[in-house]
Amino acid sequence: MHHPARRHRHAHAAAILLLIVSVASIAFAQAEKDPSPHSEAQLVSEVTSVKPGEPFWVGLRLTMDKGWHSYWQNPGDSGQATAVKWQLPQGLQASEIVWPFPERIEFPPLVSYGYHDEVLLPIQITPSAQISVGSTVELKGKAEWLICADVCLPAQQNVSLSLSVRAETPKPDANWQSAFASTRAGIPQTIPAAKLTAAATPEGYQLTIQGVRTPAKGIHFFALDQAIIAHAAEQPVSKSGGGLKIGLAKSEYANGATSRLRGVLVAPEGSGWDPAGRVRAMLVDVPVEGGTEPLAVSQTSQAQPAPSSPIGTGSTSSRESDTARPTLLFAALLAFVGGLVLNLMPCVFPVLSLKILGFVQHAGHDRAKVRAHGTFFALGVIASFLALAALLLILRQGGNELGWGFQLQSPVIVALMALLFVTIGLNLLGAFEVGLGLTRLASVGAGSGYGSAFLTGVLATVCATPCTAPFMGSALGFALTQPATVSLLIFFMLGLGMATPYIVLSFFPALIEQLPRPGRWMETFKQLLAFPMFATSVWLVWVFGLQTGVDSVARLLAATVLLSFGLWLLGRWQTGRARAVARVLATAAAVFALVLAVNSARTPAPPQSPVALNGQGTWATYSPDAVEQLRASGQPVFIDFTAAWCLTCQVNERVALHTDEVRQAFAERNVALMKADWTRRDPVITRALEQYGRSGVPVYVLYHPGSDKPVLLPEVLTKSIVLDALANLPAAPVAKRSEAGSATTSSR
Repeated sequence: MHHPARRHRHAHAAAILLLIVSVASIAFAQAEKDPSPHSEAQLVSEVTSVKPGEPFWVGLRLTMDKGWHSYWQNPGDSGQATAVKWQLPQGLQASEIVWPFPERIEFPPLVSYGYHDEVLLPIQITPSAQISVGSTVELKGKAEWLICADVCLPAQQNVSLSLSVRAETPKPDANWQSAFASTRAGIPQTIPAAKLTAAATPEGYQLTIQGVRTPAKGIHFFALDQAIIAHAAEQPVSKSGGGLKIGLAKSEYANGATSRLRGVLVAPEGSGWDPAGRVRAMLVDVPVEGGTEPLAVSQTSQAQPAPSSPIGTGSTSSRESDTARPTLLFAALLAFVGGLVLNLMPCVFPVLSLKILGFVQHAGHDRAKVRAHGTFFALGVIASFLALAALLLILRQGGNELGWGFQLQSPVIVALMALLFVTIGLNLLGAFEVGLGLTRLASVGAGSGYGSAFLTGVLATVCATPCTAPFMGSALGFALTQPATVSLLIFFMLGLGMATPYIVLSFFPALIEQLPRPGRWMETFKQLLAFPMFATSVWLVWVFGLQTGVDSVARLLAATVLLSFGLWLLGRWQTGRARAVARVLATAAAVFALVLAVNSARTPAPPQSPVALNGQGTWATYSPDAVEQLRASGQPVFIDFTAAWCLTCQVNERVALHTDEVRQAFAERNVALMKADWTRRDPVITRALEQYGRSGVPVYVLYHPGSDKPVLLPEVLTKSIVLDALANLPAAPVAKRSEAGSATTSSR
């Protein structure tokens, strides 16, 4: 019979583990050490106070390091528009950003539109007439932008501004009056005297301007819609009948001619479109003579073109047969089956060995006790799935773009899990006996109490999250698009599926009785199980290194040595007067180890470069724009959505994707290879996964030439699966085969 205090300590340790995962996940999801690399955001106001019912202007001020730039509302060939997610008090409304005209940013053969050094993006705030005079309003928001030079980095920053509410007319803020004035001069305007017409031509469009006078050189048209004109093409200007004609080349992604041409026409510096010559940017919004119906293109706020269809068609032998979004019942069934299969994934193997040890220990015990152990294990699994699901839904509701396995995108959690597995391994070797607090976590699987069974379920869930098993992909993608109650039901079924084999074993003791009887051999078996724990820790340190760099790995290893020393002290002096001193020193060592591990996770990730495939072809860094360009050129594209912490991904690469046969097949068919690395949080990859109906990795996408529907391969790959998927692709011309496996690496 187990003492109540012991069961309480088990439950307390389980709560601590979940708390560590939750707190570290929230900290990771909200911000890294430098959430706005090479740039800063600030919210400023044109006035010093607010008058009820009277609109006023604020501005999002971006300052960027030399050589770095952000993007306009239409980023051009690639990029992402800046945005603000507002959290305004009741009675205030914010307009969309009013964009000043951009500049051309050239990275041949690409051209983007954006800003460098500094830009002020004006936003009008309209207060209600009922807000109280004498009160203070606080404007809060989260600014998100893409900051680029030779590489691109997502940036975000919380911005806020407090203003008092007064009855009198607000006074201009002298600190920002000139900045707003110069920004306002760059905002495109309608010129009444200008007569604008547009016509479709075989090459694209011809824009005619009459009624205004300006030099023909230095004029440029910035389109508001992405897939209308070729951004990098020359725009020849000629004089005609007292006006100007501008030739605009059609975008290669356009499907026919648009019926309306929208954009901004910018005059050269020192001249303007108005009689006074002060308005450099003129709004253009005219019908196109000879144009067709409006194209189904994204508006300018959409940063990257989305895949045409989330779920593609293809051979059912090479992918899941989920050609449509599942219904609730079907999604629940997929989740249950996916949970069952999850037990066979490599992520869960280390914890499965612990559970096998637990079953061996219980062989021959009374049936009620065995059933109780199985039930507590199942409760640990299901409770952990629901806790992680609730946390994921809360963070997504708050604007964070996260998916399945999100917590392992945090270096803090990876570091803590590495320490945890070292602790478990040392306990299995007998280096120390389980005491109180966090060290009780080491007893999972090897302990005999119900709390140990529950903790094993918790740990199994934490280990399972890097994996997306077959049948899970569609269920998780469905869950994250549904109301919270439906989402939690799907995650409950996933946990129930994972726990079912152990429930069945515990409720049918005859199955357990087939296992060897407990004996002296169990001590050897228990110590042997320490080495899978150490191997798991090595894998986690490798993932940590990819996320943070070699210096941080050295600090994490130092934390591991410090923690091991503390645990050795705990085990070396178990009795006598030295016991209290050993406990104090061990606790201090553990605390310092945790602090050192967390601090080591603060280092930004090293820049990524294309990954060589067996020294031959190159996996280009994933870019939605590059995918669209390659598809438009008629080249097949294969996308590997992966992460270093995803063991299934690593196994698939070694047994299938990186084999000579598959590499040769890619080359023979001139397949462009792209790697979407989700090791650290990347909102672009998160959005892409959602568009394919998925919420985690691995995901493998193949685009056939001329087809808008992607083929989704299964989560577990073999060489034959990949080769079968490539078999229907046409062979590439011999001249192109030497180029296979390469693709544009631009991510700007």
